[in-house]
Amino acid sequence: MSLDPRAFAALLCDYCLQVRAGQQVLVQSTTLAAPLLLAVQRAVMEREAWPLLRASLPEQDVEFWKAARDVHLDTVASADRAEAAEIDALLRIDAPHNTRALAGVDPALMTRAARARAGVRELLLSRRWCGTLWPTAAGAQQAGMSSSDFVGFVERALFLDRDDPIAAWGELSALQEAMIARLSAASEIRIQAEGTDLTLSVAGRSWVNSDGKRNMPSGEVFTGPVETSAQGRIRFGIPSSPRGVEVAGIELEFREGRVVSARAERGDEVLQAMLDTDDGARVLGELGIGTNPGVDRPIGSIMVDEKMGGTVHLAIGRSYPETGGTNVSAIHWDMICDLRQGGSLTADGFPVVLDGAVVQSD
Repeated sequence: MSLDPRAFAALLCDYCLQVRAGQQVLVQSTTLAAPLLLAVQRAVMEREAWPLLRASLPEQDVEFWKAARDVHLDTVASADRAEAAEIDALLRIDAPHNTRALAGVDPALMTRAARARAGVRELLLSRRWCGTLWPTAAGAQQAGMSSSDFVGFVERALFLDRDDPIAAWGELSALQEAMIARLSAASEIRIQAEGTDLTLSVAGRSWVNSDGKRNMPSGEVFTGPVETSAQGRIRFGIPSSPRGVEVAGIELEFREGRVVSARAERGDEVLQAMLDTDDGARVLGELGIGTNPGVDRPIGSIMVDEKMGGTVHLAIGRSYPETGGTNVSAIHWDMICDLRQGGSLTADGFPVVLDGAVVQSD
């Protein structure tokens, strides 16, 4: 089984980024994504726009952290800032050589660099952007699949196995719009599952229909909870791998919107370092509900796993302004709670997700 890079590139350029003539499109990945990178370059040029390909080498990031000095941790290259200011769109393609390549890097160093790059990150997020993935051997290994099975999983998650992928994304978008109509009228969300009983307010906040235009694959609706509202406990049973280090069995306790206690069965050092990044790191920036039927199991990629149908995810750190969220932080870390076995999410007492299934309105 193989993934058609030209069909994938067309989906990215026409549906996700909506590339127009004269635009400058920054494309970031590794050399392992060469088939897709070349297809995207062709597709962007066919639309009379400019592709700016940035393909990193194996071990490039590892060697950067080994060689990093204070200047690299506490400042940003002016060329990076200038590029972020000039581009019209950004495409990031996750295609790892080694999903655990950064496991040995001191989390405190990454935290320093994240703070320094906050301004550049905000510039990039203000542009049209999309994040996606290309299947690699390392990705398949992390997912616990054979390479061919992983390719099939990615194809289904992208809806590239459908006769008309763009129409399929339109159908999911309509389903999510109906969910938003229900959620927008609610004030209180309650999440219940094993080890979890958390309430939070979404009063006055806007819900966003994430239907593949920002992340591909996508399939979620999300908002920014009221910053002082989270109360209770939540356990995230699906492992998370920020910065290449697996963090599993995360348990957080919230009081008046802030994390007051936290532990992880694995990767606790990373969890504590992330929470200490800045004042906003202990506050929720996002609540999301996954809906993608093609994502039926976690693969160790936060960007994909959070879209899994029947799950809910919460992010500590930065809010998305379009939701009405106001939390500011150098981090945004999504953690995923599985509701497929006895879990639920209710809005003002009415079920929205029950045992992993979206409850259709009457």
